[in-house]
Amino acid sequence: MHLAVYVKQCMQTDLCLSHSQNFTKPGEQEAARCDIWAQLVERGCMEGDIISPQNILTVTKNNSLSTNAFVKDEPVQLRPQEVNLKLRPGLPRTFKLDFQRVEGYPVDLYYLMDLSYSMEDDLRSIKTLGNELFKALQGITKQGRIGFGSFVDKTVLPFTNTNPEKLKKPCAEKEQFCQPAFGYRHVLSMTENDADFKREVDKQRISGNLDSPEGTLDAIMQAAVCGDRIGWRNSSTRLIVLTTDDGFHMAGDGKLAGILEPNDERCYMDNQLYTKSNNMDYPSVGQVASQLEKNNIQPIFAVTKNMENVYRALSRMIPKSEVGVLSEDSKNVVELIKAAYNRLSSKVTVTHDALPDNVRVTYTPLCPGGAPAGDKGVCDNVKVGQMVSFNVTVTADECIDRNMSFLIGPLGIKDKLKVSLSTRCECECDDPQEEDHKDCGRKGKVNCGMCSCKAGFVGQKCECSIGEKDESSLRAACRKDNGTECEGRGDCVCGICQLQYFEGTHVKYKKRRNSDIKSLLFVEGNGKCRCKKCECNTGYEGTACQCKKSDEQCRTPSGSVCSGRGTCQCNQCKCIEGYQRPYCLTCPACQTPCITKGKCVECLGFQTGPFSKNCSQTCKSINEFEMVETLPPGKPCDVRDVENCRVFFTIEQLDGEDNYSAQILKTRECPELPNIYKIIGGSIAAVAMIGLLILLIIKGVLYLNDLKEYRKFENEQKRKKWAPVSDIRYFIEIITLETMNKI
Repeated sequence: MHLAVYVKQCMQTDLCLSHSQNFTKPGEQEAARCDIWAQLVERGCMEGDIISPQNILTVTKNNSLSTNAFVKDEPVQLRPQEVNLKLRPGLPRTFKLDFQRVEGYPVDLYYLMDLSYSMEDDLRSIKTLGNELFKALQGITKQGRIGFGSFVDKTVLPFTNTNPEKLKKPCAEKEQFCQPAFGYRHVLSMTENDADFKREVDKQRISGNLDSPEGTLDAIMQAAVCGDRIGWRNSSTRLIVLTTDDGFHMAGDGKLAGILEPNDERCYMDNQLYTKSNNMDYPSVGQVASQLEKNNIQPIFAVTKNMENVYRALSRMIPKSEVGVLSEDSKNVVELIKAAYNRLSSKVTVTHDALPDNVRVTYTPLCPGGAPAGDKGVCDNVKVGQMVSFNVTVTADECIDRNMSFLIGPLGIKDKLKVSLSTRCECECDDPQEEDHKDCGRKGKVNCGMCSCKAGFVGQKCECSIGEKDESSLRAACRKDNGTECEGRGDCVCGICQLQYFEGTHVKYKKRRNSDIKSLLFVEGNGKCRCKKCECNTGYEGTACQCKKSDEQCRTPSGSVCSGRGTCQCNQCKCIEGYQRPYCLTCPACQTPCITKGKCVECLGFQTGPFSKNCSQTCKSINEFEMVETLPPGKPCDVRDVENCRVFFTIEQLDGEDNYSAQILKTRECPELPNIYKIIGGSIAAVAMIGLLILLIIKGVLYLNDLKEYRKFENEQKRKKWAPVSDIRYFIEIITLETMNKI
């Protein structure tokens, strides 16, 4: 294995550099240098030769916290501002983080109002409470600003009536002041002028939609991502006060209107309106929460009593948010905002943005009543000007290939700590500069206690010349059947096993290898090695004479050895191909005897089939068979004989490879013979029916022909009956002449 790989593996333990003192044995892998400090010392590594890198923390920016009230300069509320961490994998590093909120810190408040028809009385109230809202904001900070926006819902079915008249006036007929339906409208950017706020709010009119949920999340998303339009300041506490009396649509609801494009969390505002309202789905709660956190915006949900539980559930998914209950006409909204702001500002929650892979951060609050250590640090009831601290612990579980960074800071606050992170996974050793070091056989240099050999050489001291091979191919030569290196009894040196001594009477061979099996031959004091082959003493066997001769573990309950389908070696069955240990009883891959012995069963039981002429010789593999009235329980075998009858039998393999006994059911299951009388009778009946049918057809044809002739005759008679008058007169004259002649 490459040196750099060993060093990286050792970073979670310690690494022994000792080379001249032969810390590793010949052939032992360099991974043996990795262990805990105490174990390395016990094994003989000098303390001065042990590398145990520690974490390094460097504070690169640590400006003092601002103590005065906010004026104009950018305040410092978080300390330190930048740190550089070099971590050893698996070793945590803790540092302290301080936070202190500046008195009079600017506040940007964006009032986002539901203007659906049910909020009519609330709109009237907010028009009269503009001055009080500004006074409350001035009581919090002298640097307060306020903006205004409104929302209803997407202007497509089934959310809004799309009848042109209803789009223009979605309110009730009696309502005179009603503005056309819309999704989200930004009305007023952040301003310090209360007159501007009052003027714009006074212009607002109620609107309407069809269903109860509103496009609330659409409006929050646009207010969060359209920062330049809203007018959020870089250094301010950002608040969105959302007032509504209904629930909200979320991602997926847009499919009801055929809107399939997911929300992409971008700003789409033209002429103060959200232009993608009818083309893009609602955002998910997760998307809204992410953008609010990313833009340091804290929402306050001012909702009616019937919606309190809904928005409290939403608040639990959005960090740094509060819920307040509006009165029926929203006249308590000012007090609600003040109380919610106080709760938000008194709670300090420190967390981080996306972390690099395999990096963990935990926070321990150092404040009275602080939350337990976890992935967020929370201090409650913090007053303005009060400093709170957190212990931040960073751990890198694995090596990081490049320098990474992430941010830590309080939610809802712009101030962040930048943490630059790297890991100590490289070799940091004071190595000799000699290129051909004596401890490396003058064929390499020492690198962290290990030889870094020149091309063509490997080994602990570069003692192996390998040519075009590599170290892995040499070690493979020391494994028999891809097993343990040197069978666990020696070390692999230059592709040759060197034996260690074992307890008892063992023979030590050095540099002895059988090139055919690529493994060392051992004779464990129970024989002699002659010409690379063990000659075992009486009572011993095995490739290394390591086994006492015994077949106790090879005998089946019937007393046979390996069921006659294998040999007993070292008191274990070595089965013929296909059969499985321990007793070679089963052969999962073999073809079932139900198929292979079926013709013989037919021959032995009923003297029929292809083997009937020479049954005793052909089927001698079935040594025992018995004709029975009933078969034992279980699914029997069955085969079709020459008469197409089903022969049922059971067959059991006896000791030996091709030795069976069978029980054959006396009664075969044969198909019924055809009934000759029924066939003849049926045939005669069929012929009679066919003849009768033919006669009926002929009779029918004759009848139709006679009917045709009769009709023809009738027509001729009719023509005679209605002959012309001249013909009748001629006929009368002839009769008269004949009569006169007779007279």
